[in-house]
Amino acid sequence: VQLQASGGGSVQPGGSLRLSCAASRSIFSFNVMGWYRQAPGKQRELVASLFVSGTASFADSVKGRITISRDSAKNTVYLQMNSLKPEDTAVYYCNAQLGAFNYWGQGTLVTVSS
Repeated sequence: VQLQASGGGSVQPGGSLRLSCAASRSIFSFNVMGWYRQAPGKQRELVASLFVSGTASFADSVKGRITISRDSAKNTVYLQMNSLKPEDTAVYYCNAQLGAFNYWGQGTLVTVSS
């Protein structure tokens, strides 16, 4: 399984970015897909999850600003990030879980700075 993350970049506070995670197999084969992030000097944290059922969950710090969605035809999960804050600066990682297996994409850097 390969996960290809893209879409990171530099934005000013209040800006938006959309991250993409393209999977090498059907996204419905995974129990859950999600995005984690790791800021400098901090532990990796869960940002958002999208379960195969379609249920989504979000970290409290991003609720109301971030949505997660999927395109089954493209085997891709998206993370739409709005009203970005400097504290959202981190490397964002795509994740997919299938049973006991955990798959990771390469990180994509998001920098929020004026």
